[in-house]
Amino acid sequence: MMGNENVPTPADIFGQYVFTDAVAKTRLSKATYKSLKATTELGEPLDLAIADEIAAVVKEWAVSLGATHFAHWFMPLIDSTAAKLDAFIAPTQDGKVILSFSGKELMRGEPDASSFPSGGLRETAAARGYTAWDPSSPVFVKDSTLFIPTAFFSYTGEILDRKAPLLRSCQALDKQARRVLAALGNPAKKVTATVGPEQEYFIVSREYFNQRLDLRLAGRTLFGAPSPKGQELDDQYFGILRTKIIAFMKELDTELWKLGITAKTKHNEVAPGQHEIALIFDTANVAVDHNALVMELLKRIAERHGLAALVHEKPFEGVNGSGKHINWSLTTDDGENLLDPTKDPYKNPQFIVFLAAVIKAVDEYADLLRLSVASAGNDHRLGANEAPPAILSVFVGKELKGLIDAIENGKSFACSVAPKTNLGVDILPVITEDRTDRNRTSPFAFTGNRFEFRMCGSAANIADPTFTLNTAVAEALSDIANELEKSTDPKKAVLALASKIFKAHSRVVFNGNNYSDEWVAEAKKRGLPNMSNTVVALKALKADKNRKVFEKHHVLNAVELDSRYESFLSNYSKTINVEALTLVDMTSRQLLPAIYRFITELSATVASLKAAGTSSQPIADKLAKIVSLAEAIQAKADTLKADTKAAAALESLDCATAYCDKVLPDMKSLRVDIDAAEPIVPATIWPVPVYSDLLFRL
Repeated sequence: MMGNENVPTPADIFGQYVFTDAVAKTRLSKATYKSLKATTELGEPLDLAIADEIAAVVKEWAVSLGATHFAHWFMPLIDSTAAKLDAFIAPTQDGKVILSFSGKELMRGEPDASSFPSGGLRETAAARGYTAWDPSSPVFVKDSTLFIPTAFFSYTGEILDRKAPLLRSCQALDKQARRVLAALGNPAKKVTATVGPEQEYFIVSREYFNQRLDLRLAGRTLFGAPSPKGQELDDQYFGILRTKIIAFMKELDTELWKLGITAKTKHNEVAPGQHEIALIFDTANVAVDHNALVMELLKRIAERHGLAALVHEKPFEGVNGSGKHINWSLTTDDGENLLDPTKDPYKNPQFIVFLAAVIKAVDEYADLLRLSVASAGNDHRLGANEAPPAILSVFVGKELKGLIDAIENGKSFACSVAPKTNLGVDILPVITEDRTDRNRTSPFAFTGNRFEFRMCGSAANIADPTFTLNTAVAEALSDIANELEKSTDPKKAVLALASKIFKAHSRVVFNGNNYSDEWVAEAKKRGLPNMSNTVVALKALKADKNRKVFEKHHVLNAVELDSRYESFLSNYSKTINVEALTLVDMTSRQLLPAIYRFITELSATVASLKAAGTSSQPIADKLAKIVSLAEAIQAKADTLKADTKAAAALESLDCATAYCDKVLPDMKSLRVDIDAAEPIVPATIWPVPVYSDLLFRL
């Protein structure tokens, strides 16, 4: 029997299309490599003199992998990434071309800045924009193209993307964290925010996907009666993967590994057809880039397998929606995790002060954190007993809650002994249990040595919640550093300072069931904000304290904040506009014609039975019901169309408010009648795949 000696392992292919540190070390001169390393690892300014050498080496490497083009890859304020592809060619006098790539081309690009959302920063006539190379995220080859991660900004200098504020927030967080560490006698050279994202998604048949205009245009089903079976038997979560899913996931893992993306975990999620992929921690900047690539490759590779990947937060009514958990921590240049409580957290002033900083940040900037995950799609999911509510709170577990209470009240604290068990079965290994449980209902939960921000929607770019969290924590650390730097004995001052912080902000700590109605009432008593939808959440960008914190740490200036406010309002309105018009279109051109066809057939049946002298009351009752539903569907579709047109004529906040308060309720009302009609109309007549097809048939 032959072995598999020639089958490549993940280690063999990992990062083969990435210009990794190892590749750079072997191809660049020692001086250039050292200079680049100082930039990527310690955040020192990029030496422009080395750009031409790096460009030449990168081009040679990329061409060896089959690249013919290069592209500045950036993240404008839309739901996907963007790039303009240019070939590695330059004409020669003899009518031929040579392969060419300069340092200037590596460092700078010039895409059109007026065709992307800018919130009024760029008019149609003011088109010039720039992309600037981000050397902290490695370049990579994909689709015969060298992709260069970049920041995107306008001719007048304002940022127009998600990458630039992320980089700024990482820089601000590094600065303030190092101030705190220096005061405590730990002079770190660099503090990095690290992120490990978990991505949930649905997989459906490509054939069925193509038959549903709502899935193709809106990413979610706008109507659909419940399937006879949903998730009520709890047999989906961690269940056996279906054959087609196994093949799809295998190729997905392989392609991600080739791009240096640490795809680690994969499994079935709670809802039928729902799955999750999780990545290992990386620097926040690289993690954001990798998650964007994961979402792109999910869709592309699914299509190769006759499938469609759905990353919308709520593709199906009546089963769990999809989120994206952002595992976040802080690490020094020597690998120390600043959120590791160690064996005795009470004797670890460094951990205590960083724990206090995070709790302070979440409480003071809860509205900003809620805003950072706000979207039309996520509004369907948050607070729906499948995801955290729209109320920010922090789960710390029993052990850390005891620590916080002790510090708050000026008392000592002794750690409990971690329990061990083999369940009384000798052949089972003895397991050391964690000191605290996990809380899957918490929006912001401590999970051992990191925090898990669980509110982000599955379709979102994780840059926004990451740079918002970074900025909020940077501000808390700034306040703490100011106090510690005044003290003659900062380590002793930590307990008094932490006590003050915990007393002021312990209202945000909650270890219970965030899904319960009791918590909503309790949170209101505590004064915690509850922003139920995106339109309400967006008002946080107008609050003085929020604008000041972004400006203070040079993450976003006033003009950029105004730009984002208008861009996000516009995106919200346009998203619902597309959904509303899609629902009207499907209702008018597919659903009502099918219902009328059934009414015609049913009417003929009733008439023939009457002519034969046979009782036809049950069929007549069904006919009356479907006629009534058809009339209601037509009337509600007309109302939806009119209200959508009226909302579209408004501007900015008024427009978004109209879509939220009028158009969305119209859509829900129309859906009720469509969903009531679907089970009555025969499957041979109903024009689109139903939930039992979409969720259970590949």
